[in-house]
Amino acid sequence: MSPWSQLTCLWMLAALMMSLGWLWQRSRANAGIVDVLWAAGTGAGAVFFALWGDGAAWARVVLAVLGGLWGARLATHLWTRVHGEPEDGRYRNLRAHWAANQFKFFLFFQFQASLIVLFSLPFLAVARNPHGFGAWMLTGIVIWLGSLIGESIADRQLARFRADQANHGRTCRDGLWRYSRHPNYFFEWLHWFAYVCLALGSPVAWLAWAGPAVMYVFLRWISGIPYVEAQALRNRADDYRAYQRSTSMLIPWFPKRIEP
Repeated sequence: MSPWSQLTCLWMLAALMMSLGWLWQRSRANAGIVDVLWAAGTGAGAVFFALWGDGAAWARVVLAVLGGLWGARLATHLWTRVHGEPEDGRYRNLRAHWAANQFKFFLFFQFQASLIVLFSLPFLAVARNPHGFGAWMLTGIVIWLGSLIGESIADRQLARFRADQANHGRTCRDGLWRYSRHPNYFFEWLHWFAYVCLALGSPVAWLAWAGPAVMYVFLRWISGIPYVEAQALRNRADDYRAYQRSTSMLIPWFPKRIEP
């Protein structure tokens, strides 16, 4: 199967999955399921390309394991939130802005299907790498493992903070959240550099840069940080403004001292 045929096949499967997800959100008024499906679909994309790629066996096995586990962990984490909590504020605002227009929601879900294909381009590059296990592959595994551990720690620290009723209305500054306002996003972004390393030597290695580049754009300007911080400012106002002044936005760094 040619790379173009593989991409087309993945898009068709993703479009079908997102159509079913749209039906699910329509009956439950919770569009958060789209994030779960995006994570699961993108992780499945790694396994798909590993199965159909023509690269070295080592490259494809590592891709299937790392990409599949990443997608499964993120999808499970997001499902816990979607299944157990009200609809995320981002989607509540979108629902109000669109006056609950289901055709617009359907197009939104289909747009997410196309994003699965876009974010799977690094997997295509890795799956065509003819080189076996080497230093760059080991580097990619180390980056992947470090980013997964970091993101899991950040998620647990935030969940523990939110679980304490005494912290209601306050901003989490525990652990990694002292050094970055979005450490979970930072490690998610860092994770995509693992596939850049894994793709080195592939005839289409340049495609792997789509992962970190597109993820940074989405996190920084489109669907990540702007929405989360707008919600935080609505809920925590001055406390969050002080947090913004003292703490790095994405890349962890030592907090600034704020003069009274």
